[in-house]
Amino acid sequence: MAIGFVDRFTQRYHYGIVVFRELVKTDFRLRYQGSFLGMLWSALKPLMLFAVMYVVFVKFLKFTDGTPTFPISLLCGTCLWSFFAEATSMSMRSIVDRGDLLRKIHFPNYIIVASTTMGSMISLGINLVIVVLFGFFAHAHYTWRVLLVPLSILQLYALTVGLALLLASLYVYFRDVAHIWEVLVQALFYATPIIYPISMVSNNPTFAWAAKFLMLSPITQPIMDIRHNLLSPEYVPTVWDIVGNPWLCLMPYAVAPLILWLGIHVFRKYSAKFAEVL
Repeated sequence: MAIGFVDRFTQRYHYGIVVFRELVKTDFRLRYQGSFLGMLWSALKPLMLFAVMYVVFVKFLKFTDGTPTFPISLLCGTCLWSFFAEATSMSMRSIVDRGDLLRKIHFPNYIIVASTTMGSMISLGINLVIVVLFGFFAHAHYTWRVLLVPLSILQLYALTVGLALLLASLYVYFRDVAHIWEVLVQALFYATPIIYPISMVSNNPTFAWAAKFLMLSPITQPIMDIRHNLLSPEYVPTVWDIVGNPWLCLMPYAVAPLILWLGIHVFRKYSAKFAEVL
């Protein structure tokens, strides 16, 4: 029965699958076209960013919780954030950049956005392999919880695709969205405990409430869950440890599918006029 369903699905969406696959290949190759190291930059960029953050924030500013896994946790968080920021920013411009293709070939417009996010997902997969390898030398504690990591990655991807569809739809009509999103991404980065441990906020009596607020963010929760389940269940807290209230803890988990649904709804509503506007 399952095989029959897969066959029917493949036959029905064969054309879309072929276009999606080719766009993913093309986008991924064009990212590093003309560079000497080519696709190696997909692994080198987060490593270089991690090195800068580690020296500045950990060594000089002492943004650390003192646990042995904080450096590898910083690397993991950097890779996850790079995926989110890159996928949303590039997908936002994807429809406009592919306007000539939309006018020449008839295919579902959402494939353009999906292929761009999938290109970023490939880079994330490469980066997570590096994180796991580094973890063997950086005191990471691998347990059965690594089996839960794909679920958190899927949640992060759903959130990213939902935002990408919303941004891509808005950017077709309002180019100012790019500047607004650039500022928002920067603000979200500092509001997410990546370069600093959440304990720096939760252990401060004045700002203990802010730790709960930060952990309820739909972007913070999957990043912290991935670090918790992949690297160190003992040292990396989750929303369940900081907030406590189970109903509040479920909120960020519900936001991701909600944003994905909203992104699909808005994109489908306005995508029919994209070619005319462009």
